[in-house]
Amino acid sequence: MACELLAACLGAGLPLAGALAAVAGAVPGPLGRRLHGVAALHRMGAPPRRAWAGQPAELGGLARVLVRAGESGAAAVPALHALAGETRAAARAQAQAAVQRAGVRVLAPLGLCFLPAFVCLGVVPLVLGIAGDVFG
Repeated sequence: MACELLAACLGAGLPLAGALAAVAGAVPGPLGRRLHGVAALHRMGAPPRRAWAGQPAELGGLARVLVRAGESGAAAVPALHALAGETRAAARAQAQAAVQRAGVRVLAPLGLCFLPAFVCLGVVPLVLGIAGDVFG
């Protein structure tokens, strides 16, 4: 979401420091605080690589896009849209994997409940019937 908001702000003509500050105010939690710190460094005139130094791995893609745009002068908006799409796809894949794992985990208690009933109602009478015919 932060990438999309940042792309919208930059597309509307805000400078990078102002866009980062606006997104930092809209995004809750530690991400907002980190973006606020980067925005403050940009406002003070720090080079892009210095402003993004020391950020966690979750912000690595965003940092690379904005450092590359700041150093080369390339447009950051298309790269931010692409990064947002990649992030959504990764989150979707993680959610699908979690749903598949949950489906497997739900079957374990079901098997533990039905297996004894199957043995008691299906296997034991069959074994007793065969044993009665053989020994009877």
